Amino acid sequence: MSLSTLLPASLNVFVDDRLAIAAMIAFLSGVVRGFSGFGQGMVYVPLIGALYGPRIAVTTILLIDMICSIPFLIPAIPHVRWREALPLATAAALTIPVGTLALLYVDPGPLRWTIAIGVIVFVVLLASGWRYHGAPKLPITLGVGAVSGVFGGATQIPGPPIIIYWLGGSHPAAAARANLIFYFALFDVVSLGVYWWSGLLTEDATSFGLLMLAPFLVGAAAGSVIFAFMSDAAYRGAAYVIILFAALTSLPLFDRFFR
Repeated sequence: MSLSTLLPASLNVFVDDRLAIAAMIAFLSGVVRGFSGFGQGMVYVPLIGALYGPRIAVTTILLIDMICSIPFLIPAIPHVRWREALPLATAAALTIPVGTLALLYVDPGPLRWTIAIGVIVFVVLLASGWRYHGAPKLPITLGVGAVSGVFGGATQIPGPPIIIYWLGGSHPAAAARANLIFYFALFDVVSLGVYWWSGLLTEDATSFGLLMLAPFLVGAAAGSVIFAFMSDAAYRGAAYVIILFAALTSLPLFDRFFR
C-alpha cells in the first residue's frame, strides 16, 4: 500500500521524494523553536520554499505557528504593556497586506533570494548582540511595526525587527516576553485573515501545514530537552548557526539538491 492511498486526496500532490525532506525540515525548525524560543520561521521558510515555493512555505508556517502560540497567549495577557504593544501591532496589521501582495505577485525566484538574504542580515544583527537601547518613541514604534508587517506578510518572519527593538530596552523580562507573545498572536490572526482573503489559504496548503505540524511538535519537544543541558550562549549560538545554514542552503544556487 502506497503512502498516497493513506493520506487525504488534498495531500497527494506533496507525496514524492521531497516529503521526507520536508518532514526533516519541519522537525529541525521545531528543534530550533524548542531550545531557543525563536527562529523556526527562519529555518522553515527558506528551506520549504526551496522545495515547494515561497507560498506553500509561508502559508504553512503561519498555520503551524498560530496553533503552537495559543497555549502561551492567555498567561501573557496580564503582563502586556498595551501602550507599546498596540501601536506596533496596529502598524504591522496595516502593512501585512503590502507584504502579502509581494508574496502573490513577485516572481518566486527573486522572492526566495530576498527571504534568504533578509534572514542572513537579521541573524547577523541578532547574533552581534546589537539592540535598540533608546526609550520607546511612537514614530520609531510605528516604523518598526510597519517593517515587521511588510516582511512578515511576505515571509512570515516578522520577529527580528521586533526583537531588536524591544529586547534592548529597559523592559522587565516578563513584559518584553508578554509583548512579543501578544504581538505574534495578533500578527498570526491578521495574517490568516489576509491570506484567506487573498486566496493563499488553499486546501492543499492547509492540509500540508497540518501534516508538518506533527514533526514540528516532535522537534520542539526534543529542543526543549536539549535546552535543559545547554548554556544560554551555547543554545543561542547553535540556533544562529542552524538558521544561517538554512538560509544559505536555501539559495536558488543549490536547487539541484532540493528538486
